[in-house]
Amino acid sequence: MKAQELPGFTATVDEVIYMDSLETPPDRPYAFVYFITISNKSKVPLTVKGRKWVIESKNRDKLVVEGDGVVGQTPYLRPGEEFSYNSYHVVAMDSSAVGSFLAVTDDGVPVLTRIPRFEMAIP
Repeated sequence: MKAQELPGFTATVDEVIYMDSLETPPDRPYAFVYFITISNKSKVPLTVKGRKWVIESKNRDKLVVEGDGVVGQTPYLRPGEEFSYNSYHVVAMDSSAVGSFLAVTDDGVPVLTRIPRFEMAIP
């Protein structure tokens, strides 16, 4: 069964900060910490099971990152609840990120919400 968007299941990007103090690999030396809030304003409880990111550099190179959970957790959100977290991306040049969170309702129905695009501009 393919995941469908669930009205009321949302993600907001609260802040994005360039963080030059984080350790980074030589090929992607710029780190950006992002803060996200996942909200469940739907009428059904759900469990966030995974995420997918597409990071695109200014030269149009794309990196797709998928994984289970969110920062090592699988948040269970009842109607009206939120889960906030922060993590980071490392990039080689100015880039943008967009993504989605995949969740499952208590009835086993897969749902998703989109993560709004944000920019990572190197100062």
